[in-house]
Amino acid sequence: MTVLVTGGAGYIGSHMVLNLADAGEDVVVLDNLVTGFDWAIDGRARFEAGNAGDIEHVLKLIEKHKITEIVHFAGSIVVPESVSNPLKYYANNTATSRNLIEAAVRGGVKHFIFSSTAAVYGMTGLAPVVEDTPLNPMSPYGRSKLMTEWMLADVAAAHDMTYGVLRYFNVAGADPQKRSGQSTPEATHLIKVACQVALGKREKMDIFGTDYETPDGTCVRDYIHVTDLIAAHALLLRHLRGGGDSTTLNCAYGQGYSVRQVVETVRQVSGVNLRADEAPRRAGDPASITATGEKVRSLLGWVPQHDDLNEIVETAYAWERHLLTRNR
Repeated sequence: MTVLVTGGAGYIGSHMVLNLADAGEDVVVLDNLVTGFDWAIDGRARFEAGNAGDIEHVLKLIEKHKITEIVHFAGSIVVPESVSNPLKYYANNTATSRNLIEAAVRGGVKHFIFSSTAAVYGMTGLAPVVEDTPLNPMSPYGRSKLMTEWMLADVAAAHDMTYGVLRYFNVAGADPQKRSGQSTPEATHLIKVACQVALGKREKMDIFGTDYETPDGTCVRDYIHVTDLIAAHALLLRHLRGGGDSTTLNCAYGQGYSVRQVVETVRQVSGVNLRADEAPRRAGDPASITATGEKVRSLLGWVPQHDDLNEIVETAYAWERHLLTRNR
């Protein structure tokens, strides 16, 4: 069995490669390196340059490497950018996924795991969401991901393929062994940005919106450590291989933190009173989005090992310090 990881040179995908390689799996990475880094790919994986939406190229890889499963991470992920440039998101996310799914069907791939997003829910109020909460994405990003969920359900009903969808909440942190982390210099992830400010890589950061209907007026999110997130992928792969049904799962801890709470945690971890200015709301940002995470725990037996905001920030900060020395 060989697993194809699309976007395996990126932040989350590179952690999936580490998990699979650590488990002795045969792994192939497909990445166009537009946002990923070749040095982030674990040496135990085989790297193939290219686009996940290139059907013929993917078919050749399936045949060449005898690929039996695909874990699909490749895509664009910045919500405000999706509002200003929606066609990019429908191309990079929806259209690419459609072509990749076609290649999977034509190539006889049995299992397909897709990295979706909490953005498919949209504005849900302050209560945690569950998998059957009504879907009403507020941004082209969320809609582009939801379209792929729909395609997978339709394709699996028509062909001999099972799939798993994992809806991510706010992924953060880095591999505790410092083998990988969020490495994009201009990334928009809150914890990374705050760590960069604390280390002097940025002069300041902005808190986008302070008048939301939340306890302190700033957005509330459910932050999940990337290592725990990837552990859920590994369990989902085992579930599908064992004959389990296709499924859609939220990946979250069930605990929300506001932007102000995150900034204060970074200050405590770093010992730096970093500058955080108040700024207007961003388009496409819900006030609060958290999830219970009960289904992923009960179905897969997922038990988080890093569900602590301090630890998430500590690993993110350690990775950011590592990048300072790596890039010299």
